[in-house]
Amino acid sequence: MTPKPAGPPDGGWGWVVAAAAFAVNGLSYGLLRSLGLALPDLAEHFERSAQDTAWVSALALAVQQAASPVGSALSTRWGARPVVMVGGVLTSLGLVFSAFARSLLHLYLGLGLLAGSGWALVFAPALGTLSRYFSRRRVLAVGLALTGNGASSLLLAPALQFLLDTFGWRGALLLLGAVTLHLTPCGALLRPLALSGDPLAPPRTPLAALGLGLFRRRAFSIFALGTALIGGGYFVPYVHLGPHALDQGMGGYGAALVVAVAAVGDASARLVSGWLADQGWVPLPRLLVVFGSLTGLGVLAVGLVPTAGTEEGWGAPLLAAAGAYGLSAGSYAPLVFGVLPGLVGIGGVVQATGLVMMLMSLGGLLGPPLSGFLRDKTGDFSTSFLVCSSFILSGSFIYMGLPRALPTCRPVSPPATPPPERGELLPVAQVSLLSAGRADSSRDTAC
Repeated sequence: MTPKPAGPPDGGWGWVVAAAAFAVNGLSYGLLRSLGLALPDLAEHFERSAQDTAWVSALALAVQQAASPVGSALSTRWGARPVVMVGGVLTSLGLVFSAFARSLLHLYLGLGLLAGSGWALVFAPALGTLSRYFSRRRVLAVGLALTGNGASSLLLAPALQFLLDTFGWRGALLLLGAVTLHLTPCGALLRPLALSGDPLAPPRTPLAALGLGLFRRRAFSIFALGTALIGGGYFVPYVHLGPHALDQGMGGYGAALVVAVAAVGDASARLVSGWLADQGWVPLPRLLVVFGSLTGLGVLAVGLVPTAGTEEGWGAPLLAAAGAYGLSAGSYAPLVFGVLPGLVGIGGVVQATGLVMMLMSLGGLLGPPLSGFLRDKTGDFSTSFLVCSSFILSGSFIYMGLPRALPTCRPVSPPATPPPERGELLPVAQVSLLSAGRADSSRDTAC
């Protein structure tokens, strides 16, 4: 038998896995973020309201996240490689099917159900596998993979607008179906890795494979509740930032520029946030509170900016607000997944990733349709962004209940660091808990 390594290799083939996760993230969330540009064309073609067409992206996002525990469970049983490869095929088929839609119901089934199910099989297994390859540089690696979202949005937003103008929404979806088929070779790069913290045998029951027992841990339950609330507003700009720019008086390419500016800020902030978290200067839960709150304020700023002007104008206030939102949201994203090994241990990180995605789907299913409903009632998206920012700020407040999320009142000298295979933030008697991957972190305080 091949002996299990004592810990994650923290490099090597892990960087190949990071590149594969980068592409997976770009072809899932990056594509979902850019699809909002097609919603006005769909509303015009089918003569339906913004609320009705918003369900297309909302269902895709909700199915992708709600079914993520299934992807995690299948990955735990069969390995991430075949699961991600099958998910790539399903995603491509969903987009191709949607290109021939004759009603919104067909789009709900194609983009929402079929493509959403494919995305559910690719994201959590890829990101969970990446977390297993790193320890000291884990959050940086996750941040690098999650920049695929912003980089893809930067490229796909203007490209999709060009495809919509040139080929119409049907041709655009058909070509996107061909592009997303590249998820399959990405899955082939996810080489399995056995670690000392892994369970001795695969879960025997479906409930165990889903990892529902993780909710018995107080810290994970607090984290899950806060993340679910944040999901109610976090994904609204993914769907309605482009249409909001159109409502503000900007043309199609001006709206694409707004999405691209948010994507650039998002991508750059993920790398910086990942590097900062790995330094161990500030505990990860405390960074979650800070950047979650800043994300809520960023969404609030997008809703409060004045009218952009004419179609020929660049809309500087909205561009600045979109950039601020992108920076804050990008800083928050790698922390969500980087903190999981500290909460559940390395052996449960794939299951925890799927569960967090499922909980965020509750907000993802509510947020965009609520935003579309408020737009239909008020005539613009300003109220939508104000309401959704309240969800994000509420979730950030819940995060304050996590271990070491808040400064305390007297210094504690840490004699040892719990091993990352167990979970740095899990309760340990007589041990002061350190930030993930840093044995030399500064002293924290406790009351």
